[in-house]
Amino acid sequence: MKKLLVTLTAVLVSVSAFGQGSVIFNNRVGTVDAPIRRPDGTGAGAGVTAQLYLVGAGGALTALTPTSTFRTTSAAAAFYLNQVTVTVPGIAPGNPGTFRIRAWEGASYDTSLLKGESNDVTITQLGGQPSTGAPIPDPALAGLTGFALVAVPEPSTMALGLLGAAALLYRRRK
Repeated sequence: MKKLLVTLTAVLVSVSAFGQGSVIFNNRVGTVDAPIRRPDGTGAGAGVTAQLYLVGAGGALTALTPTSTFRTTSAAAAFYLNQVTVTVPGIAPGNPGTFRIRAWEGASYDTSLLKGESNDVTITQLGGQPSTGAPIPDPALAGLTGFALVAVPEPSTMALGLLGAAALLYRRRK
């Protein structure tokens, strides 16, 4: 009985692996050349993390893993990601998927004060091993365009600015 359960589990894990497509997560590979830069025009470089997201119905984003970091070998390389292959759960190899890259400096995209995101890119055929037939090579993010990270002011800075503007308007009325 124990051997049967182990065999059944192994078969289920194998079958579930076939149901996942994959894509090359890189902004400079093949015909793709989409640099990511800081507000001052330099490459994103050290300290910046990037993550690939699956864009679903209504624009809902699903974070995919693993994340990537930027190259640090030279100033020219700092615009580009270290390449990783990302598995896309729920989409079988050979099927299409739409993706977006988000990059940020700090702990997370939501809390970062320096962040940005790419245009949406649709891949017509994800790579991987379909349940029947030959393996499909992992595609690059063709159609990706470069983008810049932008500085997001802290809420306290915005509140202080609004308070100052209100004071100026109040003083002007007197």
